[in-house]
Order: sequence, then C-alpha cells, then structure tokens
Amino acid sequence: MRVIETDLPGCLVIEPRVFGDERGFFFESFNHDKLAAHGLQPAFVQGNVSSSSRGVLRGLHYQWPKPQGKYVSVVEGEVWDVAVDIRRGSPTFGRWTAVVLSAENKRHFWIPEGFAHGFVTLSERAVFTYLCTATYDPQADAGIRWNDAQLAIDWPVSAPSLSDKDGRAPFLADVAEDRLPIYVA
Repeated sequence: MRVIETDLPGCLVIEPRVFGDERGFFFESFNHDKLAAHGLQPAFVQGNVSSSSRGVLRGLHYQWPKPQGKYVSVVEGEVWDVAVDIRRGSPTFGRWTAVVLSAENKRHFWIPEGFAHGFVTLSERAVFTYLCTATYDPQADAGIRWNDAQLAIDWPVSAPSLSDKDGRAPFLADVAEDRLPIYVA
C-alpha cells in the first residue's frame, strides 16, 4: 500500500498493492494496521454505494455537528473527487484538492472529518463506495455550493447534472459560523 499526501494536510490518496494475472486481480481495499502505520486509524460505522451517470455532480456535502470522515473509491467507471477544508480557523480554510478515482487505478481517497466532499462522474456510469466514520444524520446534513467562486474549484464539467438540494446549497461565505466544523491543531 502506498499513501500519497495531497496539498491539504490530512487528505490522503491510498494506492493498494494489486495482484493480478490472466484470471483477474486482487487487492486489499482497507487494512486497518497498514493505514495505522501511516497515522490513520478511522473507525468506520457506515458504508454507502452510489451509482451516477456521466456529468452527475454530487456535493459538496458534509455533516456538522457529527462530522464524517470518508474513505472513498470507485468500483466501476471514473470520477473526479474533491475535498474542501471548511474548518473554521484552519490555515487551509477554503482550499480544495482533487483526485481522479477509477476502477482502473483502484485508488482510495481519505477525506477527514471537517472537510466538504463532492465528485463528478467522468465515465458513462460510475459506482462509488464510501466508508464513513459517523452515521448519516439528517439534522447534521449540510452542503456548500459546488460552483462557489470563493472556492474556485476547477471542475472538469461546466454544466453538471445536480440534485435540487445541491443546486440550492449556500455559498461558503453564507454558512452560519456555528454550522461549520472547528479546526483543532
């Protein structure tokens, strides 16, 4: 397993060691001990799977309170996955990082608690998996507008397909301070 740091501290790309031959392949999608050796020890309590067609953008989502860390990957297709630091007081507040996740590259992306998360589907269809450190709580459900100019995310699509909820999400500057996670050094 190879762990790659991104330009946002805490957001990590995990490349599993893949064993393959003419019959197919095998890899560990999660190994607590190997991740712990890199300082990552999430306790997952919920797993989710979503399917999206080309151009579907989901996000930018987060929970507060009751934040979720997310360990995400793609088992079919390809997505452009984004994490945004929205922790009040963080030295990287409002910054984002992105990674391509695909069935082909078999990468995983760790998005810590306190970050907003979203992705857009690049392939005809993508099946996306999430392991989460907290269960979904509708009272804590929150989001940031995908095209917030303050964030200046360089999405690879100009007119994505959005849910009504994502299309109406507030801009980061309009989110009440008590609805944003707090940075802890």
